[in-house]
Amino acid sequence: MSVYLYRWGKFAFRRKWIVLPVWLVLFVLLGGLGAQLSKPMSNDFSLPALPSERANEILDKHFPGASAAYQFDAVTGTYVIAAPEGQKLTDPANRAALQAFIARLDQLDIIDHSKPLSNPIEATDKLGCLADPDPAKCSGAPLNVLNKTEPATVAFMSVPFSIKTFDDVTDAHREAASNVAADARNAGLTVELGGSIAQPTGGPSGQAELIGMGVALVVMILAFGAIVAAFIPIITAIVGLGAAMSLIMVGTGFISLPSFTTFLASMIGIALSIDYALFIVSRYKHERTVQDSPEEAAGTALGTAGSAVVFAGLTVIIALGGLSVIGVEFMTWMGLGGAVAAAFAVLTAITLMPALLGAFGRFLFTPKLPFVAKHDPEDDRQVTNGMRVAKLIGKAPWAALILSVVVLGALAAPAAGLNLGLPGEDSMPKDSTIRKAYDLRTDGFGEGSNGVLNIAVDLSGVAKDKREEAVQALRTKLGSYSHMDYVTTPQWSDDGQGALLDGVPKSGPNNQDTKDLVAEARGAEAEFESTYGMQYGITGTTAIYADIDHVLLSKIAPYLAVVAGAAFLLLILVFRSILVPLTAALGFLLSMAATFGATVLIFQEGALGLIEDPRPLVSFLPIMLIGLVFGLAMDYQVFLVTRMREEYVHGKAPKEAMISGYHHGARVVTSAAIIMISVFASFLLETDAIAKQMGFALAAGVLLDAFLIRMVLIPSLLTLMGKWSWWIPKWLDRVLPDIDVEGAKLVELQNKSVELDKEPVHAS
Repeated sequence: MSVYLYRWGKFAFRRKWIVLPVWLVLFVLLGGLGAQLSKPMSNDFSLPALPSERANEILDKHFPGASAAYQFDAVTGTYVIAAPEGQKLTDPANRAALQAFIARLDQLDIIDHSKPLSNPIEATDKLGCLADPDPAKCSGAPLNVLNKTEPATVAFMSVPFSIKTFDDVTDAHREAASNVAADARNAGLTVELGGSIAQPTGGPSGQAELIGMGVALVVMILAFGAIVAAFIPIITAIVGLGAAMSLIMVGTGFISLPSFTTFLASMIGIALSIDYALFIVSRYKHERTVQDSPEEAAGTALGTAGSAVVFAGLTVIIALGGLSVIGVEFMTWMGLGGAVAAAFAVLTAITLMPALLGAFGRFLFTPKLPFVAKHDPEDDRQVTNGMRVAKLIGKAPWAALILSVVVLGALAAPAAGLNLGLPGEDSMPKDSTIRKAYDLRTDGFGEGSNGVLNIAVDLSGVAKDKREEAVQALRTKLGSYSHMDYVTTPQWSDDGQGALLDGVPKSGPNNQDTKDLVAEARGAEAEFESTYGMQYGITGTTAIYADIDHVLLSKIAPYLAVVAGAAFLLLILVFRSILVPLTAALGFLLSMAATFGATVLIFQEGALGLIEDPRPLVSFLPIMLIGLVFGLAMDYQVFLVTRMREEYVHGKAPKEAMISGYHHGARVVTSAAIIMISVFASFLLETDAIAKQMGFALAAGVLLDAFLIRMVLIPSLLTLMGKWSWWIPKWLDRVLPDIDVEGAKLVELQNKSVELDKEPVHAS
């Protein structure tokens, strides 16, 4: 590999005015195709074969068409209306304003007019609940009369829309659904809109990427000690990310991709592009000091650092592409989107980068900044901070090992309380109408009213004279659970063989008590089937969230095992060692546990007050985090430890090889990690809850793995293990392919070239 990259590096450097236009044409072509073929992305995070689907089957059997309202991509809308402070909705003026609002709402062309709209005051009055708010009959009333707050002050209206799926909702639809309440608001009513009709589309704003690039630029200026060179990785990042995003947009023209595919790809694309370019440019800077030919320096840099980049990028691609083995469609596409971004990061680093080095030529490392990057870490005669840290670890390896394990173990402890959930209306910004609707409904009806359990009952196997008794027994049983607030009166199907109950939990959709309630309610089915021959299923937002959480939580351990196993096998190829890959994989597991713990501590438990609304972690975050940080961890392992192995192979003692390799690689790994952390942490500035959590978790994962695992724990273990670090059975060494990440064949090629140049030329 190193020889091919060496030759390509020289060619691209020399033929820069061919390579650069080719990249420009490719970039414009992909951008044009992406713009022409792109279609809206999906927000469907549903999974196949969930237990909640059983309820939909019963609904379709006895309530034809009713299951559509419980589909993950259904267009739902709930208006929550509150009276002015100190007043009631039943006051004449407020009642009139509410009736006028319903009349205007009924005129919207996006409303399904086959289903008449119901005035919540009149619906409550028909139940007799205005005069006698008896919990037995008024629990399902759309006007709060059961003293959750002041009676008759808050109401809600679930409105049917004619829009087929969430992906069909446009900004014009959202604006119309909101503006229809303008007159009611002017009359003094508070009207907020919840449901998917109010759900905004689009991912992060893009500001985070700019901030991340800004920090990366500063870090690279400090690393290179020059301004022009610092812009080269920025250029490759823009080109690589732009090309990857365009290709993903092309993909939306043929398949439905989840909206967060672009968010994940942008995080990966920016960070990896800059990291890989940083690694190659750093090596090129060193080669310029030891070689007379810039072209030869570019070839050598690409043959050595470029080989490591290819392998490091391959680990990221494998980790992200490996998400497809989980069997969750939206995670498969998100992983493949990230893999595309990683592939373009590698491609720009090894093809575009050497051409840019040739284009900027002698201006690359000018002007040099005084007192910045003064010492070259490639010069063994100079004492760098990396060498000082390495010597300190070498003197006290046990202390370094124990300290890093204790810190990581302490951070990992909160991970035992990991709770997962999907981003719901409670995760929206507090100033959004969808969050205001959630809070208003919570105040009026309890938080559980935002995540009702829809219990579909199949009575076809129950004797006709026992059906009402069976349903009432089920209602009583469900209502007796400690986490259930109340269960509504049953709604019967036209054929008399089905019933629909709504169970309102005491807690919100993502609360663990609510998920336990779902499991408890489902667990009672065997008893009722045995007694009455009755079957039922539970669906609704809460049940679907609980199902998805359970599925994804069950996938964490298998995926972690697959990733750690892949790390072990891949690193055997790179380091031709058993213990180095083993410690690398185990170190990754430790950094993952600590990252989970830190994220739980901040986002779930609200430690340090950094998060205003603590809530469960996003369901797919742990698996995505494992895939991403695995790839990045292997990047740093390759960048740092290959140099240690190189020094050992060239004759240094294990401890001295560790110190020398650390001296050579510490600056680039530190710079790369800081850039990654900056890019990821910048997403904390986004308003989106998923972006915040993923940004923090990725930043924490890189911080812990790069600085505690790769730069403290691994060097201390290499020192303690000594020569056994590089032991491998002879039979295994013979059968393993030589991928030559360290560029040994390149050195042989260069030595042969030098010998040929020295041979005298004889005239014939």
